[in-house]
Parts: sequence; C-alpha cells; structure tokens
Amino acid sequence: MGQDQFIGTWNLISFKFVRSNGMVTQPLGHDPIGMIMYDASGHMSGHVMRRERPRFSSGDPLIGSAEEIQIAFAGYIAYCGTYVVNVKEKTISHILECSLLPNWVGTTQTRFFEFSGTQLTLTTPQGLFAGQEQIVQALWDRMA
Repeated sequence: MGQDQFIGTWNLISFKFVRSNGMVTQPLGHDPIGMIMYDASGHMSGHVMRRERPRFSSGDPLIGSAEEIQIAFAGYIAYCGTYVVNVKEKTISHILECSLLPNWVGTTQTRFFEFSGTQLTLTTPQGLFAGQEQIVQALWDRMA
C-alpha cells in the first residue's frame, strides 16, 4: 500500500458535507461531476463541480455578470500540485501550486483515505466549511 494505489484517474461518485450531528448536505447538488488524477512522479490535479451550472450570457469566458461569476465560482472546486502519501496515518497531502480558491495556493490540504475495491474515499479533517464545523467527503471510482 502506498503511492501506487493512487496512480491513475478517478471519477467522482459523490461529494458531501457531514456535520458533527450527522446532518449531510450536498453543496454541489445531487449529481456533481469531477475527476482527480495522480501520476507516478507525485503530481495531482482535482476538479469537482455542480453539473448544471448556468452559462455566461455573453458567451465570453472572461466577461460575466457579478452574479454569473459568483455562481460559477461557488459551483466549482479545482486545484493541482504535488502529493505525499502517509500510509501509517492513512492520509494523502495535496501540496497546492494552483487553486481556484486563492487562499489555498501554497497550502497543504490533507485528506484521510480509504480504499474499497475500485473506490477511494477522501475525507477532510473537521473544519469550517460553508460557515459550519464539518467534514467534506468525496467518493471516487477508478476509471478503467
């Protein structure tokens, strides 16, 4: 077990927030889409989004109304960088070089991992997400 288990492309199955009282929410809707990729050289890229995001009325990717930009931003999570696996702690740390969220650039985002057959669950430590103390859990399936 180690880095080799992660290498490849993974398709998002579910993405949810779980509060300490057990309440579950799906901030990107009931059918989000995404991929996370890990390569053998230690690089990674992850993307998760709300499936049905409204298009910009202008058709220009750099010209949107404030509302269009806010909805697009709120419905998408993306980052890339390198990664390190800690088998003993069952964690994977994403060391971010780029991120849609500027606050995450240069940070390390650690996730607990669990493998089950062709699936990988990544779970954040408890933290402040959407103004609530909770964890984020993403379920991925290995793409053939």
